Amino acid sequence: MQLPILMCMHFPLSTGITFLLTTATPAEAGSGSLVLAGVLLSLVVIYFASKVGGEISNRIGLPPVLGELVGGVIIGVSALDLLVFPEGGADSSSSVIMQFLQLTAGISPDAAASIFEKQSEVISVLSELGVVILLFEIGLESNLKELLKVGIQATVVAVVGVAVPFAVGTVVLISLFGVPTIPAIFAGAALTATSIGITSKVLSELGKLNSPEGQIILGAAVIDDVLGIIVLAVVASLAKTGVVDVGNVVYLIFSATAFLLGAILLGRFFNKSFVGLADKLKTRGSLVIPAFIFAYAMAYLASVIDLEAILGAFAAGLVLDETDERTELQEQVIPIADVLVPIFFVTVGAKTDLSVLNPAVPSNREGLVLASVLIAIAIIGKVVTGLAVFGQPGINRLAIGVGMIPRGEVGLVFAGVGSASGVLSKPLEAAIIMMVILTTFLSPPLLRVVFPDEALPAPEGKEEALKRVANRQP
Repeated sequence: MQLPILMCMHFPLSTGITFLLTTATPAEAGSGSLVLAGVLLSLVVIYFASKVGGEISNRIGLPPVLGELVGGVIIGVSALDLLVFPEGGADSSSSVIMQFLQLTAGISPDAAASIFEKQSEVISVLSELGVVILLFEIGLESNLKELLKVGIQATVVAVVGVAVPFAVGTVVLISLFGVPTIPAIFAGAALTATSIGITSKVLSELGKLNSPEGQIILGAAVIDDVLGIIVLAVVASLAKTGVVDVGNVVYLIFSATAFLLGAILLGRFFNKSFVGLADKLKTRGSLVIPAFIFAYAMAYLASVIDLEAILGAFAAGLVLDETDERTELQEQVIPIADVLVPIFFVTVGAKTDLSVLNPAVPSNREGLVLASVLIAIAIIGKVVTGLAVFGQPGINRLAIGVGMIPRGEVGLVFAGVGSASGVLSKPLEAAIIMMVILTTFLSPPLLRVVFPDEALPAPEGKEEALKRVANRQP
């Protein structure tokens, strides 16, 4: 899950990047090319961290995505400061890449600040595009019929996974720590999130995406997305006005339901027309370009009705998974995902500030106590969701609960909204951030532990992916 993640979907990606590259400070000749230089250096660092981290993680029997996250932490604000972002409080003087550009290109500090802002925006856009493509790829790998089979169970899991941590977290903060009601509600809301991007990637790497457990986790995470949007809307309006905007909540419920049901129904009528169109196109990209047009259009539609762009991309993947061209389409999507998806995971790691875990800083100590409680609630509150599964004898309920644990970038969105509203104290804000960090990094290895029967497969290559998709029943 990732809340309004792709505002760039409101205009073409190429237009957005061109705008960012050509609006640097006029006083600096060639500043647009220096923005591009900063972006290219950032991508070199990102891909290097992704590949090294993923390979090391894979060799020690852990999911490669964990290595990508750790690689991002190492190059980010917590360690080397190679990849830092303004929203984390960094400026051009904090960025090693910007310092290198200043040294080699002889630009002024003011120009460096302008270049840093635009370079960071481009990387953020690419990161957001990466997670959209990831969810499109996951949709292609999923099976709509199997998801519908576990729809009721996934709904129950999602509701339990939202209600339990929200209620327990809010009550504990108020009763044991004396936190005021609205900040406690905000913290409880942050506990409800589930990062569908991280969980789905790990399940795919473990070969468990289409297992009964994987289908329930995936379906529950999608529903959790919708519930999370509604919860965020409620607590945000509560923080601003002290009352809940009932009309907005009703609108979100209606729009989310209509969008998801509409996407499912669309698949029944869209498949043949899509295949027919692809057959008539003879130039390069005759299949993958129409597919991405559809995915981006669905992502845009989701974002403009106040849902998440990644929900639209996932729905597009589910629809196209039902077409006769799914094998060839997946073959063409894999290398594109290999290029853009690592940017997302490395960026999530790079934005993770581990300094909030330092007990030597007095202001962190209260946050550490609160964080310990929130982390326990965050883990237990999701693990118990597996107990809500019914009618599935022998299913791995622990795996389902563990798969719902990671909060990822979604929890940070909750923290960011709370911080911007001014309702969160510094210790409580730090506690939420710590909870997000640890649940995000704990889930990949825990998923490996709760699926102990099979050895971790090597990252799937094109041939293996094609065989797996081809062997599925149409």
